[in-house]
Amino acid sequence: MNAPSPSLSSPRPIQALPDQLISQIAAGEVVDRPSAVVKELLENALDAGATQVTVRLEEGGVKRIAITDNGRGIPPDQMPLALERHATSKIASLADLENVLTLGFRGEALASIASVAYVTLASRTAQEPHAWEISGDKRGQVTPSSGAPGTTVDVRDLYFNTPARRKFLKSEQTEFGHCAEVVRRIALSRPDVTFSLTHNGKTVDHWNTGEIDKRCAQVLGGEFANARLPLDEASGVLRLHGFVGLPTAAKARADGQYFYVNGRFVRDKLLTHAVRSAYQDVLHGDRYPSYVLSLDLDPALVDVNVHPSKIEVRFRDSRAVHQFVFHAVSRALAQTSATAHGDAPAPVMAGAGAGVLPWVREQKQASFGAQFGPASSGFGNAGGGVTQRIGDYGALFAGASGSSASVFEARDSGAATGPGATFSGAMPGSGPATAAPATPAASDDEFPLGFALAQLHGIYILSQNRKGLVLVDMHAAHERILYEQLKNALDENAIQVQPLLIPVTFHADAVEVGTVEESRDILQSLGFDITALSPTTLAVRSVPALLRNADAQSLARDVLRDIREFGGSRVLVESRNALLGTLACHTAVRANRSLTMPEMNALLRQMEATERADQCNHGRPTWIQLALGDLDKLFLRGQ
Repeated sequence: MNAPSPSLSSPRPIQALPDQLISQIAAGEVVDRPSAVVKELLENALDAGATQVTVRLEEGGVKRIAITDNGRGIPPDQMPLALERHATSKIASLADLENVLTLGFRGEALASIASVAYVTLASRTAQEPHAWEISGDKRGQVTPSSGAPGTTVDVRDLYFNTPARRKFLKSEQTEFGHCAEVVRRIALSRPDVTFSLTHNGKTVDHWNTGEIDKRCAQVLGGEFANARLPLDEASGVLRLHGFVGLPTAAKARADGQYFYVNGRFVRDKLLTHAVRSAYQDVLHGDRYPSYVLSLDLDPALVDVNVHPSKIEVRFRDSRAVHQFVFHAVSRALAQTSATAHGDAPAPVMAGAGAGVLPWVREQKQASFGAQFGPASSGFGNAGGGVTQRIGDYGALFAGASGSSASVFEARDSGAATGPGATFSGAMPGSGPATAAPATPAASDDEFPLGFALAQLHGIYILSQNRKGLVLVDMHAAHERILYEQLKNALDENAIQVQPLLIPVTFHADAVEVGTVEESRDILQSLGFDITALSPTTLAVRSVPALLRNADAQSLARDVLRDIREFGGSRVLVESRNALLGTLACHTAVRANRSLTMPEMNALLRQMEATERADQCNHGRPTWIQLALGDLDKLFLRGQ
């Protein structure tokens, strides 16, 4: 048997730790790898008002990290203090901590870095005739140096005195990749600053000052620049601005997501969930959207002093923030329909939605009605988009097998073939494309999806617009149209409540009981009646009528959990949308159904009047654009 540890057999007396050991312990959280050093030093440079920052790395940052800025600099008498623990110029009281406007504020970074590496600090203020220099291992000794106004922090041989930590580092290229990602994050948040990054003497990136859209294109590449939508919304003290990527440009990895709170890059599950929820019915499978978003709010409403890395935050009213971000991103994504601005570039083989502004649809109603006849086929049009009769939703919610026939009238019933032309009728097998009549004499600028030319194999609609050829998946397109109509119809009415004949009781913990008592109004607005029978028992007396077939106990637990985290509406919305998506999928026009030319044009017009018409409920594209230039390339025209 091994001998007992000395610390167990003879405990050491309580004693104060040496400053060096304290700094090395802190470095375990603040400086976990070279990229953390880059992050802390870049934040200090920006807090100093720098407009030009140069980052020089050697061997992935392990051998050397040198960051030079043109900021205010540090007076020579304060340079020794800059290397001390908990010494900072950014806060001086608890009130300052609760209203932090700078990126750094803890006063730990330089001291922690100096405890695990050789650090040289050179700085010059505008008032000094020359620069001054101090070394981390010779604190207190400031010597004259040369250099322009600003500060240079030179970090060499990271973890030279903690070899165990150095063994946990990855390869040189991996560590450099992490450092480069930190520079990209910070560069995205400050387009007014010039950044330059070199590795082993070779310049890797250089970004001049410019607008945020240009900086996004430079950092994230042309793929994101060509598939993004601008967003800028404000509500009270909250403002969300930036860019969200088109759903059709989603990626297999979540490596294109950048969220900033008051200019600070954060990883917050509440914000990530809010954005993900806004994308929930326009993403295909397990794809991840790309976005660059910045949330500005009163610093007193957010706690940034959650973790030494400062990458986590906590909001005073997390529910309000979640709902604001969710609705702002949802409204931005609603602009990705075919009703985009006519001057926006059309996507090529990537789905619709390259435009950034919704059309003012009322301006085209006159020419629309004159071209296709009155909307008198049993469809109402209350707002600019072509919608089905509200009375027909009852058959859908009843789940009757013949609901499709009750919504879509037969073509041969003598109804007018206007913009609300129906899609029911014979379903012959697939065959050659249908011959097209003359294209209606209307401006393609008014109808971005153009006019139908033919139906291909009973699945696709071929249409011509001013850019070239449009291919439409008629089932996917009609499915989105029905889905949005069902959601809008349901949203127009208050949530219907289904009382339970026998209340469902279940054991609950103190947190769940407290949530019920604190959030009674929220629960009622969502259609739930949940009461506490005892300190450990809850009873569900009513649920939303739409979810009456769900397990009441599981539903109640999920809603209570989401009220604590996100505001409670997530389960209700997701469950409702899943049901409506199923109804729309089963009701939409099927493949191999032959459509007349007015019916195909009517479907195109409905797509133009429907939000999120670029994707079906499952996130698949509903249409693609082939520009004339791409068609010319296929046939080698002009080459």
